[in-house]
Amino acid sequence: MKATGPTNPWLQKTIKELREASKKNKVGMWNTIADELEKPTRRRRSVNILRINRNTKANETIIVPGKVLGTGDMDHKVKVAAWQFSSAAKQKVTALTIQELIKENPSGKNVRIIG
Repeated sequence: MKATGPTNPWLQKTIKELREASKKNKVGMWNTIADELEKPTRRRRSVNILRINRNTKANETIIVPGKVLGTGDMDHKVKVAAWQFSSAAKQKVTALTIQELIKENPSGKNVRIIG
């Protein structure tokens, strides 16, 4: 069977925007995120708030190429961009869409991938 990639039109648009940002700004990180989002849903990353809390410092910006889940608590402020957030996770962090992060920081400086 031939792999077809994601069928969700919003995800397809996000992947296209990531690829364009990668070419325009010459930033390989956006291409890496696009590759991760093209994977099947069951193989995409899911990260708990607890893991984000343990692996970040205050006022950092991170990106999760998958879903952020709400298990755990944050003891410092972090901006998190991800494809999806659980409702509990949205309340615990400053949640951004991937498109918002690209517009805010097209060069990708000081952005870490967590997964």
